Amino acid sequence: MTAFLLRRLIQAAAVVLVMSLLVFLGVFAVGDPIEILISPEADQFERERAVKALGLDLPLWQQYLVFLGNALRGDLGRSFVFNEPALKLILERMPATLELAIGATVAALIIGLPLGLYAGLKPNSPVSKGIMATSILGFSLPTFWVGLMLIMVFAVQLGWLPSTGRGETVTILGMRWSFLTSDGIAHLIMPALNLALFKISLVIRLTRAGVRETMLMDYVKFARAKGLSPARVTFVHVFKNILIPVVTVVGLEFGGTIAFSVVTESVFAWPGMGKLIIDSINVLDRPVMVAYLMMIVLLFITINLVVDITYSLLDPRVRLEGKQ
Repeated sequence: MTAFLLRRLIQAAAVVLVMSLLVFLGVFAVGDPIEILISPEADQFERERAVKALGLDLPLWQQYLVFLGNALRGDLGRSFVFNEPALKLILERMPATLELAIGATVAALIIGLPLGLYAGLKPNSPVSKGIMATSILGFSLPTFWVGLMLIMVFAVQLGWLPSTGRGETVTILGMRWSFLTSDGIAHLIMPALNLALFKISLVIRLTRAGVRETMLMDYVKFARAKGLSPARVTFVHVFKNILIPVVTVVGLEFGGTIAFSVVTESVFAWPGMGKLIIDSINVLDRPVMVAYLMMIVLLFITINLVVDITYSLLDPRVRLEGKQ
């Protein structure tokens, strides 16, 4: 286990280094922030002073080395717009995005696993066919349209749920969380369901395929021949084994959920990292853009490591030593 972790940490460091270069070059190519941040009426002297103050007068390679050196000390730069550390701005918005992503993932598992299990155990029933047909909608419907329809129905027409915002929050360890208040949960329901729609369909289809494959295995047939109850066969021998691919995919999708929650946060005016990056792109706030993308890279690397470890715990046959 120790050798595996060390190997993975070395690989992670190499990936972070390469991605930091690609991210920095990509953000640098987007445009000139001076054109947006400085008034068109400013004279040449004021423009040059602003360029120097933001460190944009240095050659690109030197800007990257300065960024890399500061990043090793935990400094990802200061926002051009807010004049605050970019990392601080992102960490302030991170709890909101984490709440949304975790809520969406939990909803996908709670809804998708039972439906997929039923569809796999009884594939020819009308209910199962209806479940599989409905799951296509999760892949087909655009997120922004579903979000607008949810607002129209549950907020405007029925008045059951609030349409935008995060609601009342509680501060714990210096971070604001909304899922600990009833008002916060009410604000969380629609954005989480909207973000979970694709994941629900994915879990349903993945679970159904796993059940259909596992039911044909010899150890399941042997369990039935021993006279074990259908419930024990299903939940001990079938369900446990189909969790392996489900955990892998859902774990990797969790990183994608955080990275691509931009649309949902924009539709529901959810004050998370996604909305922050959209606002930063509009004003070419390079430090915030780079810091956000680097946080996403670190998040994906961490999730991959956690998924690998969880995978090995669910299936002892998996040899961590053999993973590269």
